[in-house]
Amino acid sequence: MPSTTHDIDAILAPIDGSDCSFRALEFATGMAAQYDATLDALHVTDEHAPATDDLLDRTRTLLDATELDADVEVVVDLDLEFRPADQVGETVLHLVTDRGYDHVVMGHHGSGAFERAIIGSAAETVVEADRVPVTIVP
Repeated sequence: MPSTTHDIDAILAPIDGSDCSFRALEFATGMAAQYDATLDALHVTDEHAPATDDLLDRTRTLLDATELDADVEVVVDLDLEFRPADQVGETVLHLVTDRGYDHVVMGHHGSGAFERAIIGSAAETVVEADRVPVTIVP
């Protein structure tokens, strides 16, 4: 059984504009402060739209209220319109590996089959991959 403790130097918090993703981001700010870790907020989308700018403004406002080493990024992936949840989850996993994040903090919309079918779940993709410790915030 793997150890339940690990050093946390870099945290990734994917955001999608939902209340649960912002609750997860708030949780991640506390975790980053506790571990003196960097925090990156990530929004994955199929296009950069005015709603994206609103989401980024809200995210930056939340992060500016902290004294953390934090960054906000948008990844525009044109393939997202075909497989949103799977593609977002795979993008998160790619960045975890590519950039060496120690921990991911994500919101989760629902846990039933109906919610997964309607909304999809990038969080489930990341958790099931078992590549990095993940905290799920409802």
